[in-house]
Amino acid sequence: MIDAVGTAAMRVRDAADGVERRLWLAAGFYVGDRARYGRAELSFLRWEIARGVLNPPDGEPAGSPWWRAVNDRLLHDKAEAALLDGGEPSSRSVALWGEFVRDPSPASWYRAHNASVVTGYLDSEPLARAELPAERFVMNVALVRVLYAHALVARPRLALGVFAPLGALLGDPRGGSVGLFLDLRRAFPERYPLDGLGGADLVAAEGMLPRALDYGVIMPRLVRLYEFAAESLGLPGMERLIGDAGPCYARPARRADWRGAGVPRLTTRPAVCAAGGRA
Repeated sequence: MIDAVGTAAMRVRDAADGVERRLWLAAGFYVGDRARYGRAELSFLRWEIARGVLNPPDGEPAGSPWWRAVNDRLLHDKAEAALLDGGEPSSRSVALWGEFVRDPSPASWYRAHNASVVTGYLDSEPLARAELPAERFVMNVALVRVLYAHALVARPRLALGVFAPLGALLGDPRGGSVGLFLDLRRAFPERYPLDGLGGADLVAAEGMLPRALDYGVIMPRLVRLYEFAAESLGLPGMERLIGDAGPCYARPARRADWRGAGVPRLTTRPAVCAAGGRA
C-alpha cells in the first residue's frame, strides 16, 4: 500500500520552490469527473504567483513564508486524498477531500477546500504575525471571500437573502461567476510586500464592485457566515478568526476596516479572537 502521507509530503517538497510545479501539482488533482472543479482554485493560485508570494525564500524577490505554507497545506491534503486507498486520512481536511473524490459536488468541494485553507491559516498563524499589517488584512479578506462563496452554494439564504435562488449559479466553482467573489485582483495591489500601506489604504483603494461586495453584501452577514463555516467544516479553532469588531486573524480587528460608508454596524458576539502581531 502506498504511504499516502509520505508521498504527498514528498510531492509538495518537490514542487515547493517552483511556481510552475506548484501549478502543475494543483491542476493534476482535477481529473475525470472532478476536472472542472479546479477553476476557482487555479485562478487564485495564478494570482498568488503573479504577486510573487509563492516565490522561493531566497528568490528575487523572496516569497511569503505564510502564503507558501497555506498553499503547501492545500496541495498536501489533495495529494494525500488522491493517493488513499482505504487507508485512514491524516486529518479532517484530508477526510473531506476524500469525500469530494468519492462524490464530487460544489458543496463537497467547498467543504474540502475551505477545511484545508482554514487549517493552513490556523497552523501558520505565527508566520502570519511576521507579515506586514496590510498583508494580514488581505489574508482576512481572502478568507472572508472564500467562506462566503461556500455559503452561496450551501447556505444561499444566508448569503443572498431573497436572492437565494441565484446562490448555486453564482457560487459554483466550475463556473465563471464565482470569480466575482474570489478574484482579489480587483481589490488589492498585485505586489508583495505591501510596503507603506495599511488596512484603511487598501479599503480606500478598492474598486466599486469589490467594495460593494465586501461592505454591502458580506459584512452585514459576517458573524453568521463564520458560524456557518465552523459548523460545516467541523474544525476547532475557528473562533480565533473573528471577534466583536470583525475578522481578526493574526491582527487586532478594527471596526473601521470592516465597515464601508452606509453599511450597518455588525451584529456581533463578544470577542474571542486571539489576534496578535504588529498593529
